[in-house]
Amino acid sequence: IAQPSIARIQQEATAERSPPPPPPCSPLARPPSAMAKEGAEKADETEQMIEKEGGKDAAEGSGGSLRAGDTKEMRAVLLSGFGGLNKLRVAKKVMPEPQEGELKIRVKACGLNFIDLMVRQGNIDNPPKTPLVPGFECSGIIEALGDSVAGFEIGDRVMAFVNYNAWAEVVCTPVEFVYKIPDDMSFSEAAAFPMNFVTAYMMLFEVANLREGMSVLVHSAGGGVGQAVAQLCSTIPSVTVFGTASSFKHEAIKDSVTHLFDRNADYVQEVKRISAEGVDIVLDCLCGENTGKGLSLLKPLGTYILYGSSNMVTGETKSFFSFAKSWWQVEKVNPIKLYEENKVIAGFSLLNLLFKQGRSGLIKGIMDKLITLYNEKKIKPLVDSLWALEEVGKWLLPLLIS
Repeated sequence: IAQPSIARIQQEATAERSPPPPPPCSPLARPPSAMAKEGAEKADETEQMIEKEGGKDAAEGSGGSLRAGDTKEMRAVLLSGFGGLNKLRVAKKVMPEPQEGELKIRVKACGLNFIDLMVRQGNIDNPPKTPLVPGFECSGIIEALGDSVAGFEIGDRVMAFVNYNAWAEVVCTPVEFVYKIPDDMSFSEAAAFPMNFVTAYMMLFEVANLREGMSVLVHSAGGGVGQAVAQLCSTIPSVTVFGTASSFKHEAIKDSVTHLFDRNADYVQEVKRISAEGVDIVLDCLCGENTGKGLSLLKPLGTYILYGSSNMVTGETKSFFSFAKSWWQVEKVNPIKLYEENKVIAGFSLLNLLFKQGRSGLIKGIMDKLITLYNEKKIKPLVDSLWALEEVGKWLLPLLIS
């Protein structure tokens, strides 16, 4: 779904609560009771499969066979190689233990974002070697503390960023990437919160300096980041939000944006018909030909921000033809033209900011502000659907069909 997630959530089959029904925008929505029943059945089937093929799975997941009693084990989703859905499977791995400065978290739910689809296909710069466990955000309960950890206790409910390995029953991550969950927030909501809302907040307020009376165009308005953008814009007076989305999502999200267009329509002319001058901010997760269109819609002193390239992922497996076509459609940016038209072009990658550029302190401050907004009931993460660990292949289907 060009949808970084509204959020696709992997939830343990043994979760402490039945999942709430997904909003009508989910193309694969099913009754919660059926989902819980199927999840339990899938769990039993998978446990039997793991017991039968445990040696094979453990060898792939941990570099050698695991014998009962040798070490603690856990289930995880293993990506054996880059490619299609057949590269994903549930396997047993050695359970990690926290190192100095880390927390060990018993995962209750984890998010599925568009970046996870790109990882599965190998459509990212310098992908890690396979086999690997995907996933970058999760929620759960602290099970152990590493040395030098302060501010948390065993039993705390937390949400966290993880540099891979989130799609597992247990994860360990540095304390600077972990945040306590508000009392009223569920684990599934918490797994849909960090990536979407931090990305939206950083782009709107840190990069584009959103202020009263401005206008914003956001692509994939039905996705996790798109909905977070719409909610955050509503906290500022008189902000106009233009959004593009697949037509089947319009009914579910029509009240969250001011003007909503079909993603396949000529949205440039529609925006200019409503606002002849264009917009102040363009948030583009599509890339390709939309880069030129976005720049053409900017007002003087406007800001265009690229935060994804979903147009370069068009099928179950990586397509070099699709990638080349999308790249060719990107309008070459002329710095002199930017200077003459008083326009700003920027890029934003939350994962790079966290894990490569060491800005966890900045993100911590943003998370504090977002949690305050949540407690004031001004924002709320939207969960699209819930899937059991064993239904790994089905999580990614909605990302592919829309």
